[in-house]
Amino acid sequence: MTNNYFGNSIKELRLEEGITQRELALRLGVCNQTISFWEKGQREPDLDSLVAIAKYFHVSIDFLLGTEE
Repeated sequence: MTNNYFGNSIKELRLEEGITQRELALRLGVCNQTISFWEKGQREPDLDSLVAIAKYFHVSIDFLLGTEE
């Protein structure tokens, strides 16, 4: 995921939702440090997590990855 588009996308979506990293982590079943790593571009989610994020925010995986506006 080049230029951390994914991390920026989930951070923006999370802030629009008005939730903390911890709240998002609880809703996705991961630890809050994982959310931080994703947002900073230090790690990438596995496929199951990517699907869960897209479903939670009601966006496509393509949107999250920056291949669709």
